[in-house]
Amino acid sequence: MTIEAVRQSPAVRWLPAEPFAHLDDIHHRTSRGLRALTAASTPGGEPPPGVDVEETADEFVIEVDLPGAAGVIVEWNARYLVVHGRIPERAHTGPLRRHTRRTGPVHYAIALPAPVQGDKITATVTNGVLTIHAPKAHPGPAVYIIDADASEGQLP
Repeated sequence: MTIEAVRQSPAVRWLPAEPFAHLDDIHHRTSRGLRALTAASTPGGEPPPGVDVEETADEFVIEVDLPGAAGVIVEWNARYLVVHGRIPERAHTGPLRRHTRRTGPVHYAIALPAPVQGDKITATVTNGVLTIHAPKAHPGPAVYIIDADASEGQLP
């Protein structure tokens, strides 16, 4: 017979010397509730995947955690990158005692902070991490039209 341990929050003592000690307990309980609410409001009831966005001088490098994902598609629309994929359910031979792995559809959209060259975006998946390289769109050099008679050859 297996008995699982029940985890309980430690009791909080509200001492007159520390009148605001209970606020830490309230903060932790509220944070847990908000995380659960956020997870329940996303498609599939799952939290979004882990994402890092790094900006270099020439490009944005976006890394998305998608362990076991299949059929990953990256779409580009003006300034938004949208990642679609599916993490398949694994077959199990026995009963699951704990199930925290993400499964099902994955949809994640990110707005990039600057324009990029959409036709040069590349994406690879290595060890369950989707890496997207989005080269920045550098504006061309400024072009000045000078009327020699009006401005005496000086730039504005």
